[in-house]
Amino acid sequence: METLTSEQIWDELAKASFAVVSYITPAGEPRSSGVIYALVDHRMYVVVAVDSWKARHIAVSGRVSVTVPVRRGGLMSLVFPIPPETISFSASAVVHEGEAVPDTLTRLVPPERREHCSVIEIRPEGHFVTYGVGVPLLRMRVPAQSRGRVPII
Repeated sequence: METLTSEQIWDELAKASFAVVSYITPAGEPRSSGVIYALVDHRMYVVVAVDSWKARHIAVSGRVSVTVPVRRGGLMSLVFPIPPETISFSASAVVHEGEAVPDTLTRLVPPERREHCSVIEIRPEGHFVTYGVGVPLLRMRVPAQSRGRVPII
């Protein structure tokens, strides 16, 4: 089995645009939200409403967990229910409140909402934990052969 590199994982993250961000509320309740993101210089950016739950809760703890489903394409995915590959990681997160949306992120939010946004900057830490990334489809049936752990560089 080929050993994955951090750069290969970053390449996969750059191709995707949807992630599930999980966080803890100030009351200790777990929450998760689907988000559209942009990747810039090995950081993930999410644009949210200034008064959103995500902006308020993430600002308190500064910690998130992220899972990015990486869709498998091809003809077989049209015929069989094939699960996506996944890339997960823990991260520090900083909420930049009420700042203008940088040009590189404008595609993430409609023009009429750009002046009332917060930008969440997510910095992956530790290791990427993968499932199925770089693994042939038939081997994904064997969990031990489908899992990966790659240092974040």
